Amino acid sequence: MSQRLAALIALLAFVALVVGALVTGGKLGLDNTGPTRISFQIATGSTDGVYFPVGQAMAGVISHPLGVGRCDTATVCGPAGVILSARTSQGAADNLRAVNSGAVDSGFADGDVIAAAVAGRGAFRRPARHLRVIAALFPEEAHLVVAAKSSIKSVSDLRGKRVLLGPPGSGGAVRSKAILDAYRVRVREIISDDNAGQLMRDGKIDAYFSVAGVPLDSVKSLLADHVARLAPIDGEGRDRLIQAVPQLARAVIPAGAYPGDGGAVETVATRAYWVTRDSAPDPLIYGMVRALFNPANQSALVASHPSARNIGLDNAAANPGAALHPGAVRFYREKGVLPGSG
Repeated sequence: MSQRLAALIALLAFVALVVGALVTGGKLGLDNTGPTRISFQIATGSTDGVYFPVGQAMAGVISHPLGVGRCDTATVCGPAGVILSARTSQGAADNLRAVNSGAVDSGFADGDVIAAAVAGRGAFRRPARHLRVIAALFPEEAHLVVAAKSSIKSVSDLRGKRVLLGPPGSGGAVRSKAILDAYRVRVREIISDDNAGQLMRDGKIDAYFSVAGVPLDSVKSLLADHVARLAPIDGEGRDRLIQAVPQLARAVIPAGAYPGDGGAVETVATRAYWVTRDSAPDPLIYGMVRALFNPANQSALVASHPSARNIGLDNAAANPGAALHPGAVRFYREKGVLPGSG
């Protein structure tokens, strides 16, 4: 064999290796020890929220390190070699920007924030065209947290009060303004990324909104210490809000969810979604979704946070704010969640 021919064969082999690495997540796997290691990140939120512990649990059950016995059972883990990791972030809007740009593989976000990102509204200057939904996860209820000593009984009572809307450029700030607009209330707006609970403890704000799965630890702490209480989001203002933001729906924070003797609290809710980029390989997403919804993994998910008990196939493709990823569509069709066949 001539040196020129040998060099050409070697070049073609290298090109094939690189192409294969791109398809499987960008790792060349030159050690030839087995399936390629595929790193896949989940951008979540702060450590005191719901997203981070649920993201850690999902990473644990879906990851498929080589030689792990529990992954010997088909469909319990994700594709061989995939290693998921949960990372903290500034929240939903930050996650969606990072996923859309390719800076992170996937992230969690609220349904209404996803819809705003796709449309290029609110906190998003231009449409996020590369977002694809992997799965709807669990409901997220809106909490109107008010100072315990205040006279605030409803959203309308916020008029003229100091209300923390959220960090600048965040989905939370946009949603807070949408709620206030629906109730036609003007407040003393505070835009800050400072900790809401600490601001309330310091007496620097009268109220704030937070959307998260119930219970939210930071809210639980405020209520247990009699620093704050919950006020309802209801009435005609709620109807206008739902009409303006279709990803929101009527909901109730059940009695007993938080400390104190308060009863059920009327509110609105969206859902948390797992989102990736349109460039994520279909087989990878298919395999991860299959593992996520394997019944053998349910107990580990629920142990991460009570909200995770609502992660199930029945609502997995419900009302996504962006198009579903084709790999997820294939799985949902196989399971009869979506019409058609894979």
